Amino acid sequence: MAYLSRTGHRSQLRPLWIGVAAAITVSLGFGAVLYFTARELADTAEPIFAGLLGVIAVGFVTYMVFWMRSAARHMKSDLEGKVSAAVRVGALALAATAFIAVAREGLETALFLWSNIENNTGAGSGPLLGAVLGITAAVGLEYLLYRSAMKLNLAKFFRVTGALLVVVAVGVLAGAVGALQEASCLPGRAAAAFDVRAAVPEDSWYGVLLKGLLGFRPDPNLLMLAAWAAYLIPVMALFLRSGPVRQHRGTHPARKVEASEAVTQN
Repeated sequence: MAYLSRTGHRSQLRPLWIGVAAAITVSLGFGAVLYFTARELADTAEPIFAGLLGVIAVGFVTYMVFWMRSAARHMKSDLEGKVSAAVRVGALALAATAFIAVAREGLETALFLWSNIENNTGAGSGPLLGAVLGITAAVGLEYLLYRSAMKLNLAKFFRVTGALLVVVAVGVLAGAVGALQEASCLPGRAAAAFDVRAAVPEDSWYGVLLKGLLGFRPDPNLLMLAAWAAYLIPVMALFLRSGPVRQHRGTHPARKVEASEAVTQN
């Protein structure tokens, strides 16, 4: 939006918004399909469904945080290049570009959110309220960026948020292992690692907070604890060690378009 406005293509905002609206609709529809599918499954099949999709969600999120970490520095110019090319092709191409950019993240968000909510069954409307507040905060942040009311170092921003996502993802993974154990797909359900329910009640505010953020359970079994450690330690270490890819030198297509337009106007 900022690029279109800056380059005098505000008339092209409508197809961009159409693409965004379509992507949001598809993401919400995907989330609804997950929700109603899980509710329609038998008691024995529902844990398998939840467990497998939880593992898939963790895989998607892991890929996403590493991709965002490496693409942070050239993400803005890359999007501008795609938008400038779409503007030359036409409104349909611009709508498709916006749709793909938003739907890619929207579908991952729907899957991860559904898995996280399933992992926190019994927490009431808290997880859903948190999701709404998070998305609202993201929209507000993007509006400030669009209005140039604030500057944001995407590399540092994605480093912090990516690390937080890795921590949340490990909780989803532990919950997925527990669901597969409930369905008898994995062994070790009765092999308790420790039990601190007396010190950290699951229905306490700090128990709910620990479970929602870290996937912490006061009475995990050995396999859940092993999966938690086997994911968190190496993934977090790799994430914190990996650095963003350096931006390629040279003129980006988006900047070439701006220069061409400036020459034409002069």
